[in-house]
Amino acid sequence: MREKGQYSVQAVVKAIELLEALAQDVDSPTVPVLANKLSLSRNKTFRLLATLEEKGLVERNEDNGTFQLGVQSFEMAQNILKCANLIKMAHPVMEELARKLDEAVYITVINNDEVLFLDMVDSLQQVKAVDMVGKRFPFFSNAAGKVIKSLSSTDFLSRGKRRRDIPDMEAFEKELQEIRKRGFAVDFNGLGEGLCAVAVAIRDYAGKVVCSLTLLAPSFRMLQDRLDKEVIPSMLEGAEVLSTKFGYTRSYA
Repeated sequence: MREKGQYSVQAVVKAIELLEALAQDVDSPTVPVLANKLSLSRNKTFRLLATLEEKGLVERNEDNGTFQLGVQSFEMAQNILKCANLIKMAHPVMEELARKLDEAVYITVINNDEVLFLDMVDSLQQVKAVDMVGKRFPFFSNAAGKVIKSLSSTDFLSRGKRRRDIPDMEAFEKELQEIRKRGFAVDFNGLGEGLCAVAVAIRDYAGKVVCSLTLLAPSFRMLQDRLDKEVIPSMLEGAEVLSTKFGYTRSYA
């Protein structure tokens, strides 16, 4: 077992301590005040603040030379809280699906055109897929990304024509249109050889797609008959339950 702090980078540690100090200080402090509080030289403190300022995490008052948390810090905090709330609300639905289907169920979101696997409830199967929590994949490579993109924006397909990282754009557009009609996506080998993913979109009160429930399992257990009769209906049902938690109400024309 590694000792605490064995791999820590002191510059990063001090930068985090700076942000913590700014978050706790009601009065916007100056460089000397922060340097004294963190036992740093004024020069090092200023350089750390300048770096954080470049990233929008810190803002400097040009009139009096004081510092405060920047807009990016608040946006980051909001995103963290949003993800935490998302996981809290989704976890019971994920647990129910994982028990019912005995396969791993994830909650995934799109971040910078990548699918991020946020949380997972595992199966009891002896043969299972590798844990994907914290991993990122290009949205066009897997079911989770495709179902979110296909349902999240009606103008995505026209904007997508400018992408050069999708080998066959015409085929990809047709696939997204089919996913939009069905309301779910299935892929084999998108996340790795021998893996099958089944993804359904989750909507909020405004009908906006906020995330995806994604089942991940070895392909040999995902036979077409099981997909059609058991897995896909259960995932769609879970999506409806979770979307309802977020205030979504299906409108019937």
